[in-house]
Amino acid sequence: MDQKQDYFLETFVDLDGFIAEIGEGYWVKIEAKRVEKDQTKPHGIKYSLTLHALSGERVLGYDNAHGTPSKPSITAHDHMHKGSKIVHYVYTDAAKLLRDFWKDVDRILERKK
Repeated sequence: MDQKQDYFLETFVDLDGFIAEIGEGYWVKIEAKRVEKDQTKPHGIKYSLTLHALSGERVLGYDNAHGTPSKPSITAHDHMHKGSKIVHYVYTDAAKLLRDFWKDVDRILERKK
């Protein structure tokens, strides 16, 4: 993503600290902070988007805080937590990250009904 401008990134950073109850006892939390670009965070942002159950248990998470055990050769740390599974995530831009997260949230809540 070095060559392409991520126009939504500043809006994403503005969401840092967002917490909202979204129904049925579930809640989401968004953390997004600017960082120096490096191999692990080539897009210059450290983020965590999480969906939690009423108990506080994380049901879903997108973040780049650590590497992906299943893809040790990949230097970027973008990944998803789906239950106990950690799956590599291909970050393209902040807008797509948010769309993907909310799609998964909708899917999970739909299954819980």
